[in-house]
Amino acid sequence: MKFSVVLLLGCLGMNAQVPVLLELFTSEGCSSCPPADRLLESLDKKQPIAGADLIVLSEHVDYWDGSWKDRFSSASLTKRQWEYAKYFGLTGVYTPQLVVDGQSEFVGSNEAEAKLAIEKALRGQKLPVMLKDVARNGDSVKLRVMIEKPAGIGKSGATIYVAIADSAAESQVSKGENTGRTLKHVAVVRSLSVVGSVGRGEFSKEVELKIPAGAGGNGLRVVAFVQDRATGRVLGIAQQRM
Repeated sequence: MKFSVVLLLGCLGMNAQVPVLLELFTSEGCSSCPPADRLLESLDKKQPIAGADLIVLSEHVDYWDGSWKDRFSSASLTKRQWEYAKYFGLTGVYTPQLVVDGQSEFVGSNEAEAKLAIEKALRGQKLPVMLKDVARNGDSVKLRVMIEKPAGIGKSGATIYVAIADSAAESQVSKGENTGRTLKHVAVVRSLSVVGSVGRGEFSKEVELKIPAGAGGNGLRVVAFVQDRATGRVLGIAQQRM
């Protein structure tokens, strides 16, 4: 099955929705995380902010892995959270942490803070990011990522990422702080790949990414985003559900 998706980010008319990226750093070993997981699921499902297309990612870190091993945890996602700590001038990392468009961070279960951060993100211009010819081919996904007429990118340039995420997941936790709980997750990142970089010129690249073993049982999401290397700000986002 093939898809051709174009998400134009920016001023496309009064009724256009602006994509906003929400990254939740979470863990099944953290007893404070389930409320944040539920908030992210609600924001994804209800899309409650006028003018915003909320694109969400659950990024499970590995520093809570102990008596309970989070099957979605990744050292690379822990590293990504530490990179955000540097951007925000933090001395450490914590869960649950919600990062909105790489601009704002706060405790991930704080709905009021989330709404304020999303409204702030809506005031910024976004790059036109396009996903074309998205197709699953066995254990891989093929697509073309395109960015036309990039503007607002700093001298350091921007990195283009593509995430492959489970649309939904559920775990029965038998050990650790969440013993006995059934935990539900949305848009669980299974891989996050750097596929290129962009400066002042246009970008177009065909990409083929391996689907991690066990992923996709409840559907997949492919999320591409552009992130300024100097500031961490997310400059553009596109998503395709499969």
